[in-house]
Amino acid sequence: MGLSEVLISSPGSVLGLVLVLLPVYLIYNNLDSGQGPPGPKPVPILGNLLQIDLKKPYETLTQLSKQYGPVFTVWMGPQKVVVLAGYKTIKEALVKHAEVFGNRHVLPIMKDNTRGSPHGVIWSNGEKWRELRRFALTNLRDFGMGRKVCEDKIIEEAQCLCQVFNDFRGKVFDMTEPVNCAVSNIISSLVYGSRFEYNDPEFTTLVKYTTTNIHLLGSPSIYNLFPWLGRLVPNRNTILKQREWFAEQNQRFSKKLRDTLNPQMPRGFVDAFMLRQKNVSGSEAPDSPYQEENLAAAVLQLFAAGTETMSATLRSALLLMVKYPHIQDQVREEIFRVIGTREVQTEDRKDLPFTDAVLHETQRITNIVPLSLPRQTSQDITFQKYFIKRGTTVWPLLTSVLYEESEWEKPHSFYPAHFLHKDGTFRKRDAFMPFSAGRRICLGEGLARMELFIFFVTLMQRFRFTAPPGVNVDELELMSHVGFTLNSVPHKLCAIPSRMC
Repeated sequence: MGLSEVLISSPGSVLGLVLVLLPVYLIYNNLDSGQGPPGPKPVPILGNLLQIDLKKPYETLTQLSKQYGPVFTVWMGPQKVVVLAGYKTIKEALVKHAEVFGNRHVLPIMKDNTRGSPHGVIWSNGEKWRELRRFALTNLRDFGMGRKVCEDKIIEEAQCLCQVFNDFRGKVFDMTEPVNCAVSNIISSLVYGSRFEYNDPEFTTLVKYTTTNIHLLGSPSIYNLFPWLGRLVPNRNTILKQREWFAEQNQRFSKKLRDTLNPQMPRGFVDAFMLRQKNVSGSEAPDSPYQEENLAAAVLQLFAAGTETMSATLRSALLLMVKYPHIQDQVREEIFRVIGTREVQTEDRKDLPFTDAVLHETQRITNIVPLSLPRQTSQDITFQKYFIKRGTTVWPLLTSVLYEESEWEKPHSFYPAHFLHKDGTFRKRDAFMPFSAGRRICLGEGLARMELFIFFVTLMQRFRFTAPPGVNVDELELMSHVGFTLNSVPHKLCAIPSRMC
């Protein structure tokens, strides 16, 4: 019996053959003809997944860049990804060719999370994204981002956080939740126009879901690689359940704000968005930047971006002070010598070069967003002699910039001198790129820098941080390896009030 007769007489065999050969076809039908970036040879269905450490993919990709160069290809299952590595390459792509490399690649789970059409500031593209980003930047600045009024809010919140730490009276505690709440309250002040108490159950649930959601969305997810698995993937179902909770909560908050909205005195981003909805015709049209789903998505994304990265960085800074007590002593000495015990101001940064260097080095070594967020080319381009098609997924490997051996004297060590001249003054570094670059650079960079400085200096004034009794600081692991961000490992520590030191 010939093959054609077998297939005709056995429909099940046809289906089985299709299921086996389709992924193979998808892989090899899209392989470049020699003009595209080089990379390790993929295998059917899995691509290069067997060669990549999915717990620390950025480390594997860094090693591959040494073999294949600063522009190379990997296959994440059936998906082709072009990886950009090194300061010069990433700057050229994201800044010089900002328009081409400026689109966001939308993960399958994000399409599900937004019912097909990406919303908000982070995951949308095109004119909708441009309008929303302009609106967000303008209004967040109007409500204080990067200005004195926001500085005052951060100082107030830092005092609240100090009170929580002080209540432990030098005993062992886990700083994760109070730090998350303090940082999230800054975003809340800008978005809603008010802060929450740390024991407010609705607020603590919001903070918890915000952090877990970003971990789940960015974790090496089987669903993002093979979305046809659908409901079989637990992470997908958890994310969608959390989406429903966020949607319900946002409706409750928005209704309260809408019922008390005063056009003459908007309280925050949500009020400004609602006022724009009233003044723009067709705001509920599917392609309008000001439809209700964009408001909900923008709020969630502002909370996620403003809470997770900032909280992880601040907690990492405190853990580094525990791990390197001699550096903590130098920081505290400089702070008390220059500003004493008065409230810190943003303008004090220029007079605290060692403290500023420690914070910059913390951001570099903790490498919070090692892969940035995925990009997608908006048109065909020949980049560094390689042809990259329109619609190709691109990963800017930020870890390759922050740890680049040609840019940093001790790339894998915590070394604040990276940011100091020989005379002790602060030194700017071009390869310091924790906020990415180009048109998709983090819109909250200025706010994050202000928060980190004020929170850190205030805590250093009030406390000396130590490891719990019996814990070897040399064995402290700083970062875990999940999500879009690297999060600091939960640690218990002791915050010894300065009067007891």
